[in-house]
Amino acid sequence: MKKHMSKEQEFDIMKLVLDKFLWIGVIIMGFGFYKIITLSQDFWYGFSVLIAGAVVMFLFTWLLVKEYHFMK
Repeated sequence: MKKHMSKEQEFDIMKLVLDKFLWIGVIIMGFGFYKIITLSQDFWYGFSVLIAGAVVMFLFTWLLVKEYHFMK
């Protein structure tokens, strides 16, 4: 027989997975900030990497909040 998870257990697993994606967004933003600070590349390259990290982070935050409201 298959065991089924409760909605709370599924949500907890989803939070763990999405947390990793949020860390990826923070790391990308940190790399972009590092490129801006060191000025080893063009300023706009670092700024675009910083913005890309913010987009990734906000996208997955929005997904997590959307799923949380679905659970309620």
